[in-house]
Amino acid sequence: MNLSLKQYRTIDLGIMFIILTIAEAVITTAARVWFPSEIYVLSPTIAIVSIVMMRWGGWAAVQAAGGGLALCIASGATGRQFAVYCIGNCLELIALALFKVFGKEKIRSKPSMTLLFTVTAFVGAQLGRWLVGLALGGMVGDIVKLFTTDSLSLLFAIVAVQLARKLDGLFEDQIAYLLRTQSERRKKLLES
Repeated sequence: MNLSLKQYRTIDLGIMFIILTIAEAVITTAARVWFPSEIYVLSPTIAIVSIVMMRWGGWAAVQAAGGGLALCIASGATGRQFAVYCIGNCLELIALALFKVFGKEKIRSKPSMTLLFTVTAFVGAQLGRWLVGLALGGMVGDIVKLFTTDSLSLLFAIVAVQLARKLDGLFEDQIAYLLRTQSERRKKLLES
């Protein structure tokens, strides 16, 4: 069965969305039940959104909002928290600017550039949450709390995205990946 690019993208984004929302909900619920007094959180959102940004660019906004939505539902969040996480997470997409500056291939292939990309996404998410929180009556000092409590998520994202680089096609622009694999298949056919 041949899929159009639009169908392939929809399926890929859907699978990533399901993986993200289930993981986020399970981790949030487990943390709430087993470690209710712990201030640190572990969220897969930054890692998965970073991977989806590489794969599909701005379509990663769906995952950014979805990760926030899953976290809020699982934690019994207030309406304000829904806005902070669902809208604020979308500023993570500021890392897309690095594609224009350095190019996707350089960010994908160089570990230091991948690190910069992931950290930029993390900083964007924290700033987005903080700005939305401020607009809804939060405190200026909340930025420190956001960066501190989400530090484990940054560490997880760095490790996960660096590992994703090693898996063929996972941390790669999907149009470039499809063209590359199609070319490799044609070459093998010609050699046979």
